[in-house]
Parts: sequence; structure tokens; C-alpha cells
Amino acid sequence: MNAPQPLSGLRVVEFTHMVMGPTCGMMLADLGAEVIKVEPMEGEGTRRLLGAGAGFFPMFNRNKKSIGIDLKLPAGAALARRLALSADIVIENFKPGTLVKFGLDYAALSALNPRLIYVSHKGFLPGPYEHRTALDEVVQMMGGLAYMTGRPGDPLRAGTSVNDIMGGLFGAIGALGALIQRGISGRGMEVQSALFENNVFLMGQHMLQYAVTGKHPQPMPARDNPWAVYDVFTVKDGEQIFLAAVSDAQFATLCEVLGFADLKADPALATNNDRVRQRPRLLATLRERLADRSAAELAALFEQAGLPFAPIRRPEDLFDDPHLNATGGLADVVLPDGDKAGQTVKTTLFPITMDGQRLAVRLQPPRLGAHTDELLQGLGYAPAEIDQLKTQAVVA
Repeated sequence: MNAPQPLSGLRVVEFTHMVMGPTCGMMLADLGAEVIKVEPMEGEGTRRLLGAGAGFFPMFNRNKKSIGIDLKLPAGAALARRLALSADIVIENFKPGTLVKFGLDYAALSALNPRLIYVSHKGFLPGPYEHRTALDEVVQMMGGLAYMTGRPGDPLRAGTSVNDIMGGLFGAIGALGALIQRGISGRGMEVQSALFENNVFLMGQHMLQYAVTGKHPQPMPARDNPWAVYDVFTVKDGEQIFLAAVSDAQFATLCEVLGFADLKADPALATNNDRVRQRPRLLATLRERLADRSAAELAALFEQAGLPFAPIRRPEDLFDDPHLNATGGLADVVLPDGDKAGQTVKTTLFPITMDGQRLAVRLQPPRLGAHTDELLQGLGYAPAEIDQLKTQAVVA
């Protein structure tokens, strides 16, 4: 709880759902801002997702306050505008034009509060594609990531919501830049972040690879690897481990710790480029020789020698990771919804330190409307008015 809160005193109001917008809000909240999540009366949809979406809400909505508002009612839209105009930053991630009809778009709000910073998260930045419906998987397919991740002829999306999460982070970075500029000029601005452009940014290195070499980049499983020993090996009892040697010195060390003096002395394997040319033969030899050695033994040898290695883990294995637990990389959160509401579980923290501290969970992922009374009172509503708004189903 002693972690720095550099954005303390800033108010953020977010009209968001799913992952991209909530990620932006979570980053600003972790940095100390008061972040208010405006939800529909039934609650944001990720509260009820199953399967791969079950972790969305508790992951991306910590350190936030919740209020439910029916924007379709004139009184609800008016209340939401009043709340948004009290903010330093407004975040949204709905289809273009969705919030215009409620007077919650940048043009309407900035006309009343020129200092407002407004962060929009979209599928595409303004242009020919902007009215398409985008998902992380959609932009991974059209933006080259699925091609690069899968095997040839078998495009495969990355195993997490990479564009949604990074798109939210880019939105937050833009908001921080806009805050600095506001301190200079006194005026806010609109910031836009988009899934497709985020994905294309990730592909930039491969686009330039083509520009430099004139060769089409191959999918990662079939790529022209610049290192010979850089692969996953199946070892004793079917366990798997990633092992690498990315320099001549590392290859010499690998041979020494594994007892492969013949490979170290082989002139055909003398340099990295020599080994790359001999890669199929070298990997076949290594796979045969390592088949009866355990992953734990190899990990210990590589760690002691300072060589790159990695066990192959599933997400649930990370709860017991000794480094994460020793360094405070995991924190307790209380689940707000579903069959396990009220249960305490571990979540991952924002992956930075500030002044040597990890950014803490200050507020649990909120129940729907957990802060409605507090927020309305702060806007000047009397208790009787709040009760009336609840009775009329304007707020939850």
C-alpha cells in the first residue's frame, strides 16, 4: 500500500466493456487515478462471460469504482454527462457514433470542458475500415499476426488478447502524453488507439524484414532461424523444455555442461552460421542425446551455466512460480460475480516497479453499483434524489 500513486487526484470516467478500454482504465487506476466505471443497469457484459472470458472482469477492473446508469433514459444520459464533465479523462471503446446520441462524445463534452482528455479505443483508426466490426482475432488475421504465429497454411491467433491489452496500454500512454501537454497549454485533446493499427505495429519488424531482405517472412514455426540451438526439446518422461545457445561462447558452454566434447570440436559447427547451415543434423543429434535426461536436470545445468532455458508451463502453473511469489508479482483480489463471488484469488500486477514498489491493488474489482451513492453525493445529489433515481431505475 506504500506504492507510488503518481496519478492520485485525477478523475477518470470510463464507458468501456470487454478488454481494450478496461485495460486503459486499469493502467491509470493502478497509477493512482480515481477511475469510475460506468456500467449498464445489468452490469458490464464480461461479468457474465464463461470459458476463456471468465477472467476478463476481475483482471481488468481492479482499482475502480462502479456505478450503473441507464443511458437510454434522458435522466441517465444527463447524469452520465454530469459525471463525465467532472473528469480529467474520459475513456470509451464503443463503435463510432455510439456515444454521440447521449452527448458523451468528445465534441460535445470538450465544448463544455476544454481541459478534458478523451481516449477512444476502436477497431480501426479513421479511414476506410473504421466502420467494420473488429475483434482481436479479426485484426490478428488481417494484420499478419495469425500468419506469423501459425504453421504454414494454418493461421493461428496468439494465445492471449494481445491487441486488446496492448491497445489499451497505448491508449493510456496517449492519455499520459495528453496530460503533460495539458499542463503546458491548459487544453485537453482526443486520443485514439485501435486494434488494427496496434497489430500492424507489432508486425513492423517483419514488414521491415521483407523490405531489407526481399524475402517473404516465414511463419515463426517455419522461420529461417538465425540460431541453430533455439528450440523446444522433448526429454525424459515426455517433458518439454526450451533450450538455446545464441552465440559461439554459449554453444561452447552448452557442449561443456552437457558433455558433448565432440560437438564442440567439430569444425563444421565452429561458428553460429556454420551451425545454422547444419541445423537439421545438429538438432537431430541433440534430441537423441537429450531424450533420457530430465527437464529438471537440464534446467539446473543451464541455470548454473547462465544459458537460456525455459520450462514449458501452463497459465495455472504461474500461481506457484517462485519468482512471482518472492517478488510480489501476484496479489489477492476478491471475485465480485458468479458462483465464486467473494472468493479470494491471485491476480497479476502491472509489470513495472516505481520507486522499487509494485503498484498495488487498492480497490477490489467492484460489484455493480458499489459506489453509486458515493459518486452521486460527490456530484451534489441529495439522498432523496439518489433514492428516486434508483426507484426510477436510472441508476444501479
